[in-house]
Amino acid sequence: MRPLLSQRTALRDRPLDQPVVMHQRWEDLLFLHWAWDPAEIQKRLPPGLTVDTFDGKAWIAIVPFAMRGIRPRFCPPVPGISDFLEMNLRTYVHDDQGRPGVWFDSLECDQSLAVWTARTLFHLPYQHAKMAASKSSDGMIHYRSQRRGDAHTSEFCYRLKAGTRMAEPGTLEFFLAERYLLFSQSPGGLRMGRVHHSPYPLAEVELESWDADLFRLNGYPLPTRAPDHVIGSPGLVVTVYPLQALS
Repeated sequence: MRPLLSQRTALRDRPLDQPVVMHQRWEDLLFLHWAWDPAEIQKRLPPGLTVDTFDGKAWIAIVPFAMRGIRPRFCPPVPGISDFLEMNLRTYVHDDQGRPGVWFDSLECDQSLAVWTARTLFHLPYQHAKMAASKSSDGMIHYRSQRRGDAHTSEFCYRLKAGTRMAEPGTLEFFLAERYLLFSQSPGGLRMGRVHHSPYPLAEVELESWDADLFRLNGYPLPTRAPDHVIGSPGLVVTVYPLQALS
């Protein structure tokens, strides 16, 4: 069952039947998307998930950004632990009930405790990486990531342009950005996690340099072209809810 537009928009509502487990902020996001063959993605997905498509195309994204103020519900942020960097390779899926969400091939992170927590509690494929990011006075963001044990360093240089907009339901930007569910594979089967935030404030991007090596690290062929869709966001506040078994 493919997701209806009403299902996609309904997930923007705050869940009232689940306890909050974590608060965080996502900042200076860059979304680099490539259109991809749905069959190539489908064969990599676990049973129970189907690749989500827009106009017949599947999409894979590299998303570097900063995580800030990460904390459990009843704890304040902790210096040296609550702020770190993340870069993920993601695609878009739905379950048998038509609930749309995100499937992560990998998530690079430079905070060991965050890697352990995400692997253990959320069954997400986090990877240790050496990462750095800086922002110049003119807003240019320089972002670097090197997965532990790999020789290659991915580098990105981008600036978010002034002015933001919200994605209109039914558009490609809405399909790509407005995702409020994640799926993960646990020893006991598929799990689904929910997040809540305001709709993304989306910004055009001045992209000076980019890297697609995450495709290689996750067993995909490297793209032979520049990203098909590029967008950014200055960020937003996020509330995280517990994983649940698919039902």
